[in-house]
Amino acid sequence: MKIERLGQDKIRIFLTFDDLSDRGIQREEMWQEIPKVYDLFTEMMDQAYSELGFDATGPLAVEVFALPSQGMVVIVTRGKYDHHFGGLSEDEMPDEVYEMELTLEHNGSVMYAFNDFEIVVEAAHMLSLVTDHAGTLYSYKDKWYLWFDAEQFTAEKLNALTAVLSEFGHSSTVSEAVLEEYGTKVMAEDAIGQICLHFPSHN
Repeated sequence: MKIERLGQDKIRIFLTFDDLSDRGIQREEMWQEIPKVYDLFTEMMDQAYSELGFDATGPLAVEVFALPSQGMVVIVTRGKYDHHFGGLSEDEMPDEVYEMELTLEHNGSVMYAFNDFEIVVEAAHMLSLVTDHAGTLYSYKDKWYLWFDAEQFTAEKLNALTAVLSEFGHSSTVSEAVLEEYGTKVMAEDAIGQICLHFPSHN
């Protein structure tokens, strides 16, 4: 298990399949709210505190990514608000909240949402270091969405891709089917390359 800090309120954890098997956890069980998975998250948060000083008290958003043949990546973001407990006062909220957000779904897709197009542009220029011939860009309900076919990436590139995406946007449970039906497809293919070609980075 390897833990690194992405920001003040965000950490990334690498889990090998040996890490999972040692704890009696199958890969597909990582998306289930069962006691042994909760125990693993508790262990990860304890290690994050001891190694990085990351205090996991309060609501946490937990994003889980599968890396083919290597293991899992878990990105934990600490926040003050969680929609499951939005009606509770701060004193009434539980000490720890784990919200699973499936970013790499069973169909092998990666979907990230962005609040502003300028953020998409900056993310695209960073992503171009990983790949410049991938991605579909959608617009839906005042947000921008980048979709990727995970099967076209090696494990190393997929890891790099999700690392960049998680720094600029947030994983979304909105499906590609919903965006196809209700959203606007802005760039059908090669979104990263097209964005970099037509929109310069301001950094």
